[in-house]
Amino acid sequence: MLATIPASVLSGITGHPVSVEVHVSVGLPTFTVVGLPDAACREARDRVRAALLSSAVKWPPGRITVNLAPSGIRKEGPGLDLAIAMGVLVADEQLPAEALADMAFLAELGLDGRLRAVPGVLPQVRCIESGAIVVAPECAAEAALANGPLVRAPSTLQELISALRGEEDWPDPPLPGLANPLDEAADLADVRGQHMARLGLEVAAAGGHHLLMIGPPGAGKTMLARRLPGLLPPLDEATAIEATMVHSAVGLDLPSSGLIRRAPWQAPHHSASMIALVGGGSRALRPGSISCAHGGVLFLDEMGEFAPQALDALRQPLEEGVIRVNRAMAVASFPARFLLVGAMNPCPCGELGQPGMCRCTPLARLRYARRLSGPLLDRFDLRIHVGRPEVCDLFDAPPGESSAEVRERVDRVRAVARDRGVASNSELPDDALDQQAPLDPEAKNIFSHAIAEGRLTARGFQRVRRVALTLADLAGQAPPLTGGIVAQALFMRTEPVTVAHDPWSLPNVRP
Repeated sequence: MLATIPASVLSGITGHPVSVEVHVSVGLPTFTVVGLPDAACREARDRVRAALLSSAVKWPPGRITVNLAPSGIRKEGPGLDLAIAMGVLVADEQLPAEALADMAFLAELGLDGRLRAVPGVLPQVRCIESGAIVVAPECAAEAALANGPLVRAPSTLQELISALRGEEDWPDPPLPGLANPLDEAADLADVRGQHMARLGLEVAAAGGHHLLMIGPPGAGKTMLARRLPGLLPPLDEATAIEATMVHSAVGLDLPSSGLIRRAPWQAPHHSASMIALVGGGSRALRPGSISCAHGGVLFLDEMGEFAPQALDALRQPLEEGVIRVNRAMAVASFPARFLLVGAMNPCPCGELGQPGMCRCTPLARLRYARRLSGPLLDRFDLRIHVGRPEVCDLFDAPPGESSAEVRERVDRVRAVARDRGVASNSELPDDALDQQAPLDPEAKNIFSHAIAEGRLTARGFQRVRRVALTLADLAGQAPPLTGGIVAQALFMRTEPVTVAHDPWSLPNVRP
């Protein structure tokens, strides 16, 4: 007899519907899986057989053939185990086909018959058109986010079979947890001193501007960066769904509520490869760290130690907010709109500027500075030099503003940006700047000098203009942008080449 069970598989962060066709016939006892299965999918024959026997269900003694249609899509992972098991039972007439009508199945099976979670449940459920879907209890909250099929979440295969036969009621799925989207975030009040760096964090959060911090070891660059997610507003519905789909596809932990509401945080090690950052692979295309940071912060500590090719691969997604991965056998697009924060030392030893402390040769300093290409540096709107805090700041200075106080100003600026039709000022198109951020004569004069001296490119000019707009919004100043605001924005875009002489020197802004 033949049975067809709806299911789905994952490709990148996109789900594809699959029909699991199971045929049981008389013959030598065999179990064959066809339809481009990978190794994990072919091993389903052993897991399914053990799970059915552990659930006190008879295993068919004949020839079993499983076809995963359409055959042109490669099937990966153990997520089809449950669908195969249901197909075997229906094809062997141990379950009536009517009991499974308009129902899909998506779960891995343990040898004891327990239903186990699989990655990428949300995008896989979104592509299924059945009226109900059966998943593992751990995936119930995530599957419910699709707002599609009715979610069933039995714990074991025996519970599922009893419910399908009408012997027992369907078990209630676990209730989703309630999580505060801003809990567990490090507080900015812990930072003592570092007034310019704190301002840089506030401007970066308010306007969505990329931030580069340069300073010696122990200055607090990492501590500052870890407090940036606490300044960002909760994710909107569309971004939260996209971020949840990416995290689900990669297999990262999701909050108890199922939906990611707080800005994600990703901090890959400097030994990460280009594929680990941007995503990819030979057959199974997986999102990289930049997609896992979608809607949040990507922090690159020790940025000068990253491979230059890996860093330059960030240039396109920084501009477009999406990464397109092309391979010979697959193509995938992953969302990648994130706030990039980099931290690096002024030289390999980190002591440049301290009299008698730097041990680096001029050639080593030059090679270190060239790790960051000019086009990548040009995409950093804010470049802040972070010095070691003063002793009086560590012991006697009162605590600074908390993250909650700063977040109020950030939310106000973000609300103004939404009135302009964008999520943040950094997303304003160039043709809208003349209307939203006009310049007064003094501001035009400052920009003219900066461009004539080669300190600003055409792209840098527009980026500084957006930063100036954010500063004006924080100060409550209406357009046009004044010379003082533009000078402050230029002051916060210090050229890193000045570090070769003095890491704390800032270029003069001349009107």
